[in-house]
Order: sequence, then structure tokens, then C-alpha cells
Amino acid sequence: MTFAELLDHIGGMGRFQLIHIALLVIPVLMTASHNLLQNFSAAVPGHHCQIRVATNNSGGMNGTQRLSLLNPNATITNGTKMETEPCTDGWTYNTSIFTNTIIMEWDLVCNLRTLGQMAQSIYMAGVLVGALMFGSLADRFGRKALLSWSYLQMAVVGTCTAFSPNFTAYCTFRFLVGMALSGVILNSMSLVLEWVPTKIRTIAGTVVGYCATIGQIILPGLAYALPDWRWLQFTASMPFFIFFLYSWWFAESARWLVLSGKPDQAVQLLKKVAQINRKKEEGDKLSTELVTPVLNLAPDVFTTPPITIHRFATSFAFYGLAMDLQNFGFNIYLIQVAFGSIDIPAKLGAAIGMSFIGRRFTQAACVILAGLAILANIFVPRELRTLRTSLAVLGKGCLASSFNCLYLYTGELYPTVIRQSGMGLGSTMARVGGIVAPVVRVTGEYFPYLPPIIYGTAPIISGIAAVFLPETLNVPLPDTIEEVERGLVWLHFILIVC
Repeated sequence: MTFAELLDHIGGMGRFQLIHIALLVIPVLMTASHNLLQNFSAAVPGHHCQIRVATNNSGGMNGTQRLSLLNPNATITNGTKMETEPCTDGWTYNTSIFTNTIIMEWDLVCNLRTLGQMAQSIYMAGVLVGALMFGSLADRFGRKALLSWSYLQMAVVGTCTAFSPNFTAYCTFRFLVGMALSGVILNSMSLVLEWVPTKIRTIAGTVVGYCATIGQIILPGLAYALPDWRWLQFTASMPFFIFFLYSWWFAESARWLVLSGKPDQAVQLLKKVAQINRKKEEGDKLSTELVTPVLNLAPDVFTTPPITIHRFATSFAFYGLAMDLQNFGFNIYLIQVAFGSIDIPAKLGAAIGMSFIGRRFTQAACVILAGLAILANIFVPRELRTLRTSLAVLGKGCLASSFNCLYLYTGELYPTVIRQSGMGLGSTMARVGGIVAPVVRVTGEYFPYLPPIIYGTAPIISGIAAVFLPETLNVPLPDTIEEVERGLVWLHFILIVC
């Protein structure tokens, strides 16, 4: 009996699965808020140099004259441009929208303006390290233990971030928050996939994706109510203490228990699940011999499909758009709501495509369409703000659909014995994309069209490569390396090319 048949035997999508998934996806909502938090905590308000008014008007300049000198576009009455000088007395910020951001608190403007983007790259580096670390550790120590630790780490260091005394401490804590976020996402997705029947996987994966969408929509409301970045950071972190407390109720993956040489624990757990699903008689019939598959415990992650190129390209283009909200010229809160709301129809379309067309072509269509939308914006004049924003929202929606497909698709391609390590590798490449995205945006200061060209080309290339991936629609989850290798030997050549 395969695990897919075994799950159907003890209730399929029963009460246990419904409660389990609900408790797993709620924290995903808050991780989405953390992911885009810096759009608001590092927002750059209008600012100018503080003016030191001379007390002796007979021998010095007055405040108006000094302000003119500090304005690089200032001219004197005969039309001759005046020389400028750097700010020596600090800056004055417009507090009508944000009462306090890290930019305002630590004066990250003018020659320090790139530090804001650097902070986001450091956060993404933390997500990358977390994907590598927590992915492999989860395959060794289990999904449940690493998920509980990730909740606790997110709660503690997220709260510490809100009390950062300086920019260095802020970046350090955000790095650790990024690590915890990887642990939450990877282990939540695996526990969802490994506890639901084959026919429900698409729906379950879409539910996880929609929770991330709701988190993006809630974030601007939360940021509007809490215009001080410290209170915003604190509020987004505190719920993870609650998630940590109830995470001890979670059930470990029965697949992982069997493949880790703990079949007795797996049988006891499956009997408990059967009882919750009101299938106690079927659960009592389970035995160690029935649930123990033939194992191949020689994992080699390089025999798996080249899915990592798609994770990189999608994340790279996604964060290139999502972390640049202030440059669209509209209210930043409304833009964030639009960027979050587009995910609702986009992910529904992806779910329908994955269910009827298949994962492979849905993934390819999403990223190619996203790339074309980004590239189209190059030819739209900057004065047409509404059209430019609409194309960016369309591109972001397609990339969100791609993410929704990738989280499910990646979990289906890797076998249980190395699923977390494989998903961690894919997430690592995604975070490399997230790290590189802010750096590429800086190149726009020298050549304005370069960032959108790069952001648009990367997903198109990955979409073409997606056509060569295997289809997993209605295919049971593989449990061993041998199952994967039988169907993927021909992909070695594609992996080398990618």
C-alpha cells in the first residue's frame, strides 16, 4: 500500500487534515507581512537639510539664502546656477505619512541612501542561509521540531528588531528573521503536502498561497495604523509566540518517520489520525509491515530536476517589482493593496491551470507572461502612471501565480527522504534572486532601462526551461530516490545546460 492509498484508508481529507492545515497556514499570513515589511519600515519620506539661520544678518547669510545654496536646482535672479554644499546640520523629514522609519531614524539619505537597499539584501541573505540550514536539518531531525524552533526564533529576533539601538543591530536581527522565515515556509509546506491525499494537493497548496496573499493585503492596513516602524515590527512579530505554543500539537510527517527508521512511531501517529478522522477501525488494522516502504537512503540532490532556475528567476523579478512601490507615484498603501489583491484572481487561475492543464505549462505561462509585462513597461512613458502601474501589477500577479505553482511543484518533484533538502536548495536559489534584485535596481541610476530589461528577461528564460520539466499532475508523491531516478535520468543533460 502506498502512502497516498494509506491516507485515503484512514480518512483522506478528514478533520485532522483540516485542523492541521488551518493551524499551519495562519503563520504563513504573518510571514508574508514580514517579507515586505521594509516597504514601510524603510520608506523614504520627503526631506531636506535643516537650516541654520544666521543670528547676525549684517555679516552672514539668512535662512532663505542658505536654503537656496542647499538646493541643487536653485538659481539666482540672473539665471546663473548656484553651487551646492553637503548638509552639515542634519535633515528635516516630512512626517505626514510616516512618523518614523529607519531612513528617518538613522539618516539613510544622500550618500547613505543605498544602505536601505542593503538592509533588504541582508534580510534576503538570512532567508538564503535559513533555507540551506533548516532544509537539511528538517530531513535529519524532522519537520515539526524545526518548525517550532523557527516560530520561536521569528518571535524573539523579530521583537528584538523593534528595539534595535542602531542600524547594524537592525540588519543583524533582520538577517535572523530571514532565517526563521525560511524555516517556517519550508516546513509548513512539507507538512501540508505530506498529510493530504494526491487529489487535494493543488487545493492545499493554493490555500497556503492565498494566506500569503492575505498577509500582503493586511500589511498596508497595519502599516497605516502603525506609522512608526518600531511598533509595526513589534506587532508583526508578537503572534509568533502564540504559533510557537500551539505548534507542539502538530503531527510529525508519517512519511518522514518511516523513512527515518521510526516505523513504530509512524504507526502510532497514523492510528491517532485515523481516530480523529473517525476511522478508528481502519487505524487499528495498521501495522509496521504495512507502512514500511522499500527504502533507498543514499540521497543525491543533484539527480533531481533543475527546478532551481525557476525559483531564482521568479523571486528575482518578484522582489524587483514588490520592493519598489514608492517609484510608481501613487499612495504607497494603495499600491501595496493592489499588489496584494491581484494575487487573488492570479492564484485562482494558476490553481485551475495546475488542476486541468498541468504544473509544467502553467508554470511556464505564468513566468513568460510576467516577463513580457515587465518588458512592456519600458516602452510606456513615465507620464502614463496608471498604465505603468497596471502592467507592473499584472506582472506581479503572474509572478505570484508562479510562486504558488513552484511551492507545490517543487514538493512534488523531490522524494520524501530529501524533500526538505531539495526544497531548501530551491528556496536558496530563490533567495539569491531576492538578494540580487535590490542590487540590480541600483543600476537604474546609471541606465534607467537596465533593471526592467533584466527583471523581464530572467523569467522568460526560466519559462522556456520549464517546458522540459516532468509533469506531476495526479502523480503520487515519490518517497525514495529510486522512484525519482527512474523517471528523471534523461533530465541530467537539461540540468547541465541550465
